[in-house]
Amino acid sequence: MTANIAYDDVEVGTELPAQTFPVDRAALVRYAGASGDFNPIHWNERFAKEVGLPDVIAHGMFTMAEAIRVVTDWTGDPGAVLEYGVRFTKPVVVPDDDKGAEIHVSAKVAAKLDDNTVRVDLVATSGGQKVLGMSRAVVRLA
Repeated sequence: MTANIAYDDVEVGTELPAQTFPVDRAALVRYAGASGDFNPIHWNERFAKEVGLPDVIAHGMFTMAEAIRVVTDWTGDPGAVLEYGVRFTKPVVVPDDDKGAEIHVSAKVAAKLDDNTVRVDLVATSGGQKVLGMSRAVVRLA
């Protein structure tokens, strides 16, 4: 499958559609089951607070996966992502209430590279704080 976005139609500075992803405790439990990461900081509020966290926090890899969805939705092809890396800067705190948390993600094309590839820089925030730093993907376009 090839990305639906044409390399020639993209310029440095092209903004991808921003998205907001809701996160609740049920999503964390489902992710723990899928990933095998049952660390109690991701589901046990008492334990999370005992180790100095403000509350239960989302798995870093969960946050990373939600953020790249902005790119995969834009390209229409998850296989178009050739490289992806982030630095975890702040946790996504997920309170046990009716709202949970939200991860807001924006992205833009930062560079046009060789072989119909572009570098996309992402910004992910939650609760007004940047939760991923140096979040970048290299993507092959049509």
